[in-house]
Amino acid sequence: MVRMNPRSDAKSQPDAAIQAPPSQTLSRGIRALEILAEAERPLSIAELSEAMGVHRSVAYRILRTLEDHSLLFRDDSGRVQPGPGLAVLARGVSRNLQTAALPELTQLANTLHMTTFVAVWDHQECITLVTVEPRHSGAALAQHPGTRHPISTGAPGIAIQSTMTEDRWHQVGAGIPYRPEAHEARRVGYATSHDEVIAGLSSLAAPIHVPGGRPAAIAVVYIRLDQDPDAVGKALVASAARIESQLA
Repeated sequence: MVRMNPRSDAKSQPDAAIQAPPSQTLSRGIRALEILAEAERPLSIAELSEAMGVHRSVAYRILRTLEDHSLLFRDDSGRVQPGPGLAVLARGVSRNLQTAALPELTQLANTLHMTTFVAVWDHQECITLVTVEPRHSGAALAQHPGTRHPISTGAPGIAIQSTMTEDRWHQVGAGIPYRPEAHEARRVGYATSHDEVIAGLSSLAAPIHVPGGRPAAIAVVYIRLDQDPDAVGKALVASAARIESQLA
């Protein structure tokens, strides 16, 4: 009769983590950062390991490495949250686009009294790259950098699609349908949406052609619009043109 060594068996899972392929370890580390970025509060190591679907010891090793690079940190209670190193990395994401867009976003936010932002196309999603809230408005909606929504919903996604013909989109759009509204956006220069990404919210967006990169969109989000939608749309189109001239 063969007897199993309980101590050896208890160590089997951690040992497997040590021998995990580097690509798997990297993927798990990235997934940990994604989970922390999406969480509404700091997470315990147990909560994070459960969300990652790995043993707690595996999560702990990954977290220690990320912590060494300031990509996350643990508070006094031991809970984990994103670290300042992520902000350093984020500065380099679409650096030229961020630099060119920020003055336009600030001017639009304070003129229109609405939150303005730039969204970029990332596979099947739009990701908010940079955002500005109006300076003197207590009722402005928050739109945080890193916010994601499907490319198939919302004015920014429609505006991004409008930078291409329907045939071209089918070639590069990874199976995502081409919105009929994108045809109208190509005609007038901007897109509109209501009640799509978040119930009760509306958005207008104009496309930004990024030389050598994927298209983006400059947008505003609001609950109620007290101005002429066409005037707001044209303001976005003008800002997008100035951003493109800075990128050229």
